[in-house]
Amino acid sequence: MSETPSNTLQYRFDGPEEAPVLILGPSLGTTWHMWDRQVPELAQQWRVFRFDLPGHGGAPAYPSGSVAELAERLLATLDGLGVQRFGYAGCALGGALGIELALRHPERIASLALIAASPRFGTADEFRQRGVIVRTNGLDPIARTSPDRWFTTGFAAAQPAITEWAVQMVRTTDPGCYIAACEALASFDVRSQLGGVAVPTLVLVGSDDQVTGPAEARTLVAGIPDARLAVVPGASHLVPVEQPAAVTDLLVRHFTTAWQPAYDSSTGQMAIVAAPAKPVLAAAPAQPAPIAEIASAVVPPPVMGRADPYDAGIKVRRDVLGDAHVDRALAQADEFSGDFQEFITRYAWGEIWNRPGLDRRSRSCVTLATLVAGGHMDELAFHTRAALRNGLTPDEIKEVLLQAAVYCGVPAANSAFKVAQQVIREETTPTE
Repeated sequence: MSETPSNTLQYRFDGPEEAPVLILGPSLGTTWHMWDRQVPELAQQWRVFRFDLPGHGGAPAYPSGSVAELAERLLATLDGLGVQRFGYAGCALGGALGIELALRHPERIASLALIAASPRFGTADEFRQRGVIVRTNGLDPIARTSPDRWFTTGFAAAQPAITEWAVQMVRTTDPGCYIAACEALASFDVRSQLGGVAVPTLVLVGSDDQVTGPAEARTLVAGIPDARLAVVPGASHLVPVEQPAAVTDLLVRHFTTAWQPAYDSSTGQMAIVAAPAKPVLAAAPAQPAPIAEIASAVVPPPVMGRADPYDAGIKVRRDVLGDAHVDRALAQADEFSGDFQEFITRYAWGEIWNRPGLDRRSRSCVTLATLVAGGHMDELAFHTRAALRNGLTPDEIKEVLLQAAVYCGVPAANSAFKVAQQVIREETTPTE
């Protein structure tokens, strides 16, 4: 393949050149090979396009820190190839990418399949914490535990070669690109926008998925106007790998019967096909029957904004300190302390932390040093956590505290080292 520019993605095609294009999007930590078992059958009807996320599968390590940025890089790749309209199936992060495309570029999407996907993946804290683990320990701890998240116990035990393949796939990913992808998932939340997905959508999930399971899938189905749900028994998060025949059968049926007509640029209109009845999807031979079902879910309404720094402040505060910390602080506020919480959110976080003159790493360095100078050890503890989330390594935090020892005094630095050492140990020790 030719060299991949920084604004595009590594890709490959399978199938006849004249066929309509069907894109398969990968999950975080995987490569396009996660779709190997689907390609032979799909490529009989479609020009199958697979891509690798930045830094995955040997792709150039140009990190993308948001789902929107990944979507733009995918579109830039397709534009360069002359591909304007396509069907799209994506797993997990690949599914988030599909939702983003359907919301922001509906004229490009003919049909959509979301696999092991969610309108919001866990919490921002969970993914930023994962970034801290990777930044400190590398990808090995994440790689070793990936089979537990991706496969059912029985499958992992019966398929040691696939299990080892999964571990090596994560282990060979570029750490910086993995961290950036975690940040993309941390900031992804389209729960209030699902009604804007206006293409036929199949939502597919493994019955035993503990990462983004049937509950998240039903939220998607409840929010997307023309969506069907297929639950595949005996499968966990990487359902295309664990139950390949069932997933292939479901994708063939969906993209064969639900391919929306193209946008007509001459009239400014798009033909709308009446939504089909929502059937029970039958099983492929010798496979557990995928069950299609529709379930209701409540999609939260959009949050109304305020025309002052408060909204920006609460976002930056959550990004830096974490949702759990901010939720505790706000929950403890009462009539006496509530005004102070609003004050620091608006001015400390919305004004100062949000200024463009210093990046967050630099602001964390300054904050740690000034907290040592003031002897504010309680604040130093959660700002050490914040510094790790903002990208400082334990070695860099050590250097800040050594610098503070010279200018603030050894006793203050001694206390600071004790606090920071405990926090770093808690935050960077991988959980098995």
